[in-house]
This record gives sequence, C-alpha cells and structure tokens, in this order.
Amino acid sequence: MSAQVHAPSGAAGVLVSGEAVEVEVRVARVGSRVLALLVDIAVQLMLAVALLVIAAMVLSTAPVVDAALEGALFTLGAVLVLVGYPTLCETFNGGRTVGKLAVGLRVVRDDGGPVRFRHALTRSLVGVAVEWPGLVLPLVTWVASLATMLANPRGKRLGDLAAGTMVIHDRTPAAWGWVPGMPPPLAGWASTLDLTGLDDDLALAVRHFLARGHGLSEPERSRLGQSLAAEILARTTPPPPPGVPGWAYLAAVLAERHRRAAHRLARARAATAALWPGLAVPSRPATLLTRPPVPVPPGAPHEWPSHAWPRPPWLGPTAEQPDWTGMRRPPVASTLRQATPD
Repeated sequence: MSAQVHAPSGAAGVLVSGEAVEVEVRVARVGSRVLALLVDIAVQLMLAVALLVIAAMVLSTAPVVDAALEGALFTLGAVLVLVGYPTLCETFNGGRTVGKLAVGLRVVRDDGGPVRFRHALTRSLVGVAVEWPGLVLPLVTWVASLATMLANPRGKRLGDLAAGTMVIHDRTPAAWGWVPGMPPPLAGWASTLDLTGLDDDLALAVRHFLARGHGLSEPERSRLGQSLAAEILARTTPPPPPGVPGWAYLAAVLAERHRRAAHRLARARAATAALWPGLAVPSRPATLLTRPPVPVPPGAPHEWPSHAWPRPPWLGPTAEQPDWTGMRRPPVASTLRQATPD
C-alpha cells in the first residue's frame, strides 16, 4: 500500500504510511538541503585527500607505474568518494550522511520506511550524473534539479524521483510542541466553547506566545497577550468568566482545542481499526486521548496567582513562581518514530 503526504503549506504535512499510520513530517527544502550538501562536500574533499595519500603510497611501492594504473586508481577513488560515500552512509546510517546528520535531515522512502541499498545507490548515481557534480551538462542539469526541488510539493530532487524517496527533518524544535494544560477552574467553561472560528494560524500564535511569554519583557508581553486574547474573544463564544487572567484564558482555549482534536483522531483511528483490523496499531487506552476535563463546581472559590506571568515547568518551579500553566515539553525525537499522542 502506498503512502500519501498532504502538505498544504509546502513545509509540513501528514504522511500516511502503508500501515495506515498518520505521521506528521517536515519536508526538507532547498536551504537545509544545500547546507547539508556543503557539509558533505567538505567531508568528500577530506576523503579524497586521504585517498590521494593512500594512492601515493601504493604507487611508491609499485614496481611498475604506468598511465593505466594511475587511471584505474583515480577512477576507483572518484567512485568511492562520489558514489560510495553517500550510498554507504545512507544505507547503514538510517538515511543520513554526515551533512544530513549535522543539519538534522533524513532520507526515507515515500511510505515513510527506511531506505535500502538500492534506494541509496539510485540517488547517488542520478546525483553524480545530473545533479552534483553533474557529469552530463552540468549547468543545465543543475538548473533542472533546482527547479524540480522548488516545484515538487515534497521538495524532491531528480534522484529522489528516480529512487522513490524524500528528505525530511529528523528533528523538530521542541518549542513548537509545547501544549498548555487546562487550568482546572476553567475546565467546565471550556467544554462549552464554540471553537469553529479559531483557525490554525491563530492557535499556533497563541501557543508560541504561551511557550515564550516568560522571556518577553513588559509592557510588550501584556500588549501582545491582550491582542491575542481579543482575537480569540472575537472568534469564540462564550466569553471567559470574570477575573480570569489572560494567560489562563488563552491556555484554556488551546487546551480544549487540543483535547477535541485528540478525541477526533481517536474516533478516526477506531473507525479505521473497525474496517481493517489488521491495520490497527497498538496505542494507549482511548481514555488517555479522550479524557474529558474535570470541572470545578461553579460555586467553588478560586484564587489566581498574584504574579503577572506563570513560570513554565521546563524552567523548574520556584517558591516565588510555581507552575500554574501545566505546559509540557514534548520529546525531541525522529518524526517518523511510531508513537501515540501524549
């Protein structure tokens, strides 16, 4: 079963593997791939110098040195540097050369699986012939390869098209994954929210603000928070209860949105498992994904913290600034590693 990648933004998308597992990936684009290529070129130059030294030692001990032997050694060295280096690295290092490892990229098959020797060899041969260094019409093939990467929705180069592979970001910045927890006093109110007008861009802006707000200075932080709260208030109903701090209001809206999204994902996967039981993947109990918020009785008093901004837990709580948000840091791992939502 083939896989599909839905990437409406061109930089990230959802990959549906052959086992019907949805995996969010970040497709590598020209900038990161060129940087990885520059690192690989530097490694290849050092490897070429090492092979030249070895070849000189071999020739110095050979009884007869002629043009045929020199040509054979030169050809062998060129093949090892240009073809052997990327092929062996991608085959035995999980789709990563030294440059890709440094930048955080990985080559995978179109279905998200690891590349094999044939995929790595095909990519290397096509790359040497028409991309880098480009033995066939270098300038023309360079332009064609660059145009292909820019036009392809998965950022594929010619070698990827021939081998059925793609290059993705193996690491994702942890700050993008911080999800605010539900403040308990707002759980009951949040369950009544109408979030149909809250789009992904605004939700992402609020999440970044909550994750990085502790590093912003006043009054800019309050001004930005009030602006985001006003946008959320204009797109959602009902309004928050009186006396709720801005950060708690934003955290509650985002936490409720996350809970509902996890609930929809759990239902979709349950429907898939009912239709194709053999494609179901082990996961945590559904209650972890669909657990409803625990509301606080309406008449129960609640005292919000007096300080202006909560201290995120990944910085460590202190006596003056305890953790009030419940925001958590996600694990930094390969985006293709099979894992269920936390």
